[in-house]
Amino acid sequence: MPASKTPHSRIYAAIMILADILCVLALLRGGSITVLRLSDRIQLAFSVDGLTRCVLPAVMLLYTVVLFYAFAYMAHAEHQDTFFVFYLVSFAALAAVCFSANLVTLYLCFEFLTLTTVPLVLHERTKEAVTAGLKYLFYSIAGALMGLLAVFFVYHFSSGTGAFVMGGFLEDVLLYGHEGVLLGAVMAGIIGFGTKAGLYPMHGWLPTAHPIAPAPASALLSGIVAKAGVVALIRLVYYSVGTARIAGTWVQTVWMTLAVLTVFMGSMMAFQEKNLKKRLAYSTISQISYILLGLSFLGGQGLAGGLLHLLGHCAAKGCLFLTAGVCMWRLGIREVNGMKGVGRRIPVTMCCFTVAALSLVGIPPFAGFTSKWVIASAAIGSGIPVFSVLAPVMLLVSALLTAGYLLPVSVEAFFPAVSDGAGSSAVTQKNPARPAQDNPAGGSDGQESAHPAETDRKDPGLTALLPMIILCAVVLLMGLWGQGFVTACGFAVQGR
Repeated sequence: MPASKTPHSRIYAAIMILADILCVLALLRGGSITVLRLSDRIQLAFSVDGLTRCVLPAVMLLYTVVLFYAFAYMAHAEHQDTFFVFYLVSFAALAAVCFSANLVTLYLCFEFLTLTTVPLVLHERTKEAVTAGLKYLFYSIAGALMGLLAVFFVYHFSSGTGAFVMGGFLEDVLLYGHEGVLLGAVMAGIIGFGTKAGLYPMHGWLPTAHPIAPAPASALLSGIVAKAGVVALIRLVYYSVGTARIAGTWVQTVWMTLAVLTVFMGSMMAFQEKNLKKRLAYSTISQISYILLGLSFLGGQGLAGGLLHLLGHCAAKGCLFLTAGVCMWRLGIREVNGMKGVGRRIPVTMCCFTVAALSLVGIPPFAGFTSKWVIASAAIGSGIPVFSVLAPVMLLVSALLTAGYLLPVSVEAFFPAVSDGAGSSAVTQKNPARPAQDNPAGGSDGQESAHPAETDRKDPGLTALLPMIILCAVVLLMGLWGQGFVTACGFAVQGR
């Protein structure tokens, strides 16, 4: 679909590019700025450090390429202006999370991100969309309130403005005798901020929101918005409390246990799921928990491995959701068993799907292999009883399950069984059960009849195709040079 059919597309593109330029200039200049002083200790402040330089480029990349994909995908949808306005505002909120200079600022921007992404989930305004949007909202607010509890106690046991410092800024004099209270608050913060990242038991919103949201929104939620929880966790544990106060405590043990459990549970649920977007949502639960697992070892190598996986997963999962959107938009396919032979109809799209899938499995030279290697090395090097062995084993088990639920899709797409008639019937038949929210054309009955010519075409136009190709290229580049990028941001990949 031509981008020109989307009202004000040039304006939205110009705003996005201008925002990218401003972010790049801020990264290059560095420094810090205080926007508002609520009290001597509570300030709304922003700054640039290594974590900002590492994560913000991923935010800019995914938001920019998905925007151009959305111009094509949403060309015939209703409420387009509403969608794109909240799209751009949510970018500002997530960028603000990355730039936040203290926990109060981060918390406010974190909550604002939730409020600006909920409309993307309930965009179709059907009963199912509203239900999914409310579930996402309630989970996110509940998690953020648990995170706020941690913020309260961090400020109580510190003085000054609480500006982020690697290693933490708590004061021993204020903390003495209250270590147990601090650990409980930190555990609440880990679970609370982990809600956005899909950490068990607060993962339930992901498989509900993703199948309902438009494909561009799903790509953002899974690819980068969920990573806001990861950023908040890093800021809380590594930059506020300090890993030394948590290492060897029950908090670390529970954190590692929840991360390992979530990795396995997400992979198993994805393996059993037949709906394509829901399968990818469960995969996100598992894959982001790789990051949380790396962080839970509380060492520099685990942090670097987690950031590597954050960057690689951002590109790979964003690409997978965009390809899933093409399958629904062009062919009306939303179930995995309908993918037979689609590689002949949309070959470039399915090639992009395969590249992203190989990365998530952990096949070299793609990004997923590098990040999993570093996380496994961090686990073994930690020397923590049970988990130094269990974590690498679970990564291998999860990789096998990931191969089991992603690679057969590519095989069936390009090499359908002869008994299936080369897959032609599976591709050409309409899907009368297809819900309206999967139809970018906005048809109330979910049928393809509104734009029948679209099902006769192969891959979508360049506006939608190029974003997927770019994300595949990033997956490869991160596999080859991702370690150098993370190291340049100040996070050592080698050593503990």
